[in-house]
Amino acid sequence: MRLLVLGGTSFVGRAIVEDALRTGFEVTLFGRGRTNPDLFPGLERLVGDRDTGDYAALSDGSWDAVADVSGYVPRHVGQAMDALGDRVGRYVFISSHAVYERTGLAPGGDEDTPRRPPVRDTEELSEATYGPLKVACEDDVTARYGTRATIVRPGKVAGPHDSMDTFTYWVRRAARGGRVALPADPAQPVQIVDSRDLARLVVQLICDDRPGAFHAVGPAEPTTLGGLIEICARVAGTEVEIVPVAPDGAPPMFPLVRPDWPTQQRSAARARRAGLPATPLAVTAADVLAWDRSRGEPPLPLGYTPEQEQAALNGHHSA
Repeated sequence: MRLLVLGGTSFVGRAIVEDALRTGFEVTLFGRGRTNPDLFPGLERLVGDRDTGDYAALSDGSWDAVADVSGYVPRHVGQAMDALGDRVGRYVFISSHAVYERTGLAPGGDEDTPRRPPVRDTEELSEATYGPLKVACEDDVTARYGTRATIVRPGKVAGPHDSMDTFTYWVRRAARGGRVALPADPAQPVQIVDSRDLARLVVQLICDDRPGAFHAVGPAEPTTLGGLIEICARVAGTEVEIVPVAPDGAPPMFPLVRPDWPTQQRSAARARRAGLPATPLAVTAADVLAWDRSRGEPPLPLGYTPEQEQAALNGHHSA
């Protein structure tokens, strides 16, 4: 099985490549060659740039499937499809749960839940445009490839090599123990999918030549944000006291804190039937903790600094 990965050296793409190689695929990478250039020595690398529309490296060759991990705007996806034409069998597009409407939805919706209107008049990625741009990309892939199109919609992805460090923040914070400031309700539900489970689903869908849309969400058991922090603490061998604090003054886009998250919960039933595994959250946390420590625990760009957290805890005590 020959697989082309558009963006395969960072986090999700990296996990897909690793799983595909374990499965026995012949993998070709397409990208700018700037991210982890020494990763996967020996694999064929085609150099191009989606931002500038440089797809010349894709003018030759054919593949049984393509996994598009780096398509964020319709131009990216449209130009890739124009370059590849019918020289690929299945086109797997990695989308997002951000495609869904944000209000009026019941928790646990399936893949037929109403999506947001597509957006095509901008390439600026923001909270308002990210989901609608992904909707437009989904529509274009389905229109071009029909039953040869597969859409995978991950929830929040966690695992080693996470460039966003969203889950890493809580793993690292829980490992310090003590009083943990949480600018949210600890009972807020969260869905975390291990990057390696997402990769296994993608590869299995390719093996089975399966069309349609699939939610990549986890873990297997329902989890709250407070429960997630406690699991991370147990893995690290520490004890935590979760202190709900006012969100006022917290950094924006706080890790895993979403006021509308209850309406964003999705069913994994279809994906489970298609082969999505369910790595226990404790295993994901342990692996992220080990990876974070191995890289020297660099500063994180999100969440509280220790000083901000202490101020939030002091404010809670005063109140």
